[in-house]
Amino acid sequence: MVRQIKHLIEKELLLEWKQKYAFNGLLVYVVSTVFICYLAFKQIIDPPTWNALFWIIMLFAAVNAIAKSFMQESRGRQLYMYIIADARAIILSRVIYNLLLMLVLSCINLFFYTLFIGNLVQDMPMFILGLLLGSAGFASVMTMISAIASRAGSNTTLMAILSFPVLMPLLITVIRFSKNAMDGLDPSLSYNLIIILISLNVLVVAMSYLLFPYLWRE
Repeated sequence: MVRQIKHLIEKELLLEWKQKYAFNGLLVYVVSTVFICYLAFKQIIDPPTWNALFWIIMLFAAVNAIAKSFMQESRGRQLYMYIIADARAIILSRVIYNLLLMLVLSCINLFFYTLFIGNLVQDMPMFILGLLLGSAGFASVMTMISAIASRAGSNTTLMAILSFPVLMPLLITVIRFSKNAMDGLDPSLSYNLIIILISLNVLVVAMSYLLFPYLWRE
């Protein structure tokens, strides 16, 4: 399975390289959204607003980046993948690839956010940890929801409806965690939030691992 996951990730990277316009579109979206926020405020904003805007951009970037995981694949390609690869390897490879994609977008977003709006984070290592856990959560949740929506005729409305109740606990927790990092609070005060974020990620990945083979069989 490890070998299959490795080859599937390489396949996703090759497809992304051949279709560079998709990533370029995400890059333009992130940069333009940050620039619009800069034009809208044009002065130093308070930390809660800085934090909320940052994660709103991350949320919609995740939706645009990961929605295509399964929904843009033809039935013929899905059948071919069903024949040559284990379903669990497929879902794990997609989650890992989307995590890598989210980490790249997170770094780009943080860079341009700092460039245009400024950096109000006092504890950067803790903020980076929150960015990693939040990106992992977005990747795992949106990948599984994309797989479910693809079995329902690639219904984007269904994807939005299903993802909202799952993403809200993750988003609320990661915003609280990153706010603590911005305020420079003692890391021990955020340990419970770290446990919650890790638990959410593990739970979603475990559910995807167990349930995706039955979904993929359909």
